[in-house]
Amino acid sequence: MNLLKLMCCGLLMSLLCPAMGFGQGQTEKDAADIPVQENRAAVTSWLKANKIPGVAIGVIRDGVLKEINVYGELKKGVPAPYNAIYNVASITKTVTAVLTLKLVDQGKWDLDEPLYKYWTDPDVKDDPKSKRLTTRHILSHQTGFPNWRFNNKSGKLAFEFEPGTKYQYSGEGMEYLRRALESKLKLPFEKLVDSLIFKPLGMTDSHLSWNGDIDESRFAVPHDENGKELSINKNKEANAADLMTVTIKDYAIFLTSLMKGELLPAKVFDQMVTPQVKVKNGCQMSLGWVVYDQLSTGINGVSHGGSDPGARALAIIFPKSKDGLLFFTNSDNGTKSYPGIIREYLKEKGQEIIDIEMKKRP
Repeated sequence: MNLLKLMCCGLLMSLLCPAMGFGQGQTEKDAADIPVQENRAAVTSWLKANKIPGVAIGVIRDGVLKEINVYGELKKGVPAPYNAIYNVASITKTVTAVLTLKLVDQGKWDLDEPLYKYWTDPDVKDDPKSKRLTTRHILSHQTGFPNWRFNNKSGKLAFEFEPGTKYQYSGEGMEYLRRALESKLKLPFEKLVDSLIFKPLGMTDSHLSWNGDIDESRFAVPHDENGKELSINKNKEANAADLMTVTIKDYAIFLTSLMKGELLPAKVFDQMVTPQVKVKNGCQMSLGWVVYDQLSTGINGVSHGGSDPGARALAIIFPKSKDGLLFFTNSDNGTKSYPGIIREYLKEKGQEIIDIEMKKRP
């Protein structure tokens, strides 16, 4: 679960398997009239060489989704349609961050207010550090928590250092925030996300739990490194750190709305992408996103990746130019496709990002 560890800068690297191409089994208008490129031989080759069943790629230019390219299969013998649904794992955290900042903008939440006023995990209630933990610490991964409490021998949550003193990636932090939000606002987290993000943006194929609304016939089944199908994690409760299911089109709507100032006002967006703590050379953590130190091209990039068993996903945006690249895979081998896809779609910017990521890979 959430093996990401941000791959330093929230990226993962991968390559993908037999490509069947965009539009297999398509019954609706081509991705709502979004232009589609012909299959790229390179992507087909990456898929086949690395035993990756499928990949969906979205290309954003000047704040507009310009391409959706879908290759491969949902599972053996089932071609992936343009509106294939993927588990994007830790990319879920970007939605949690934006939801929280919307509440901050509305005056309903405070980034620097201690969370114990609304909720304290029973495992840390006697630790004085719990009185100092804030939302800013959580969104910038400075909580002091491990990624997940089951990583500890005791199986219990515990602080490993003073909150706010250094970076350490933690899904537990996001779940801590979810419970605090629910406690104060008296609403389920999933309802908050639906009412403030998914429904206003028309993200009809975006879900935080398997509540009966997901079209399983379009879901990209996870696969291990040998191409074996894995069981689907059909979580019944929303997780603020993981397991969001979404299409390329829906998540691109989220990204373009974010870059165009439709989700957050400019001052809040700027705060969101302002570095809070160094991850490693070349990248820093902001509020919910990883920010690359300025690239030689003069363009700043922002990213987040996701990694669950049988699923790998990545989103990169360039706020100034409003360009972006996102791609989802249904394989443990998915990270092997990332260098090729990034080079193919981001050209000279891509190579520099790859260089940063490969050096920082844990």
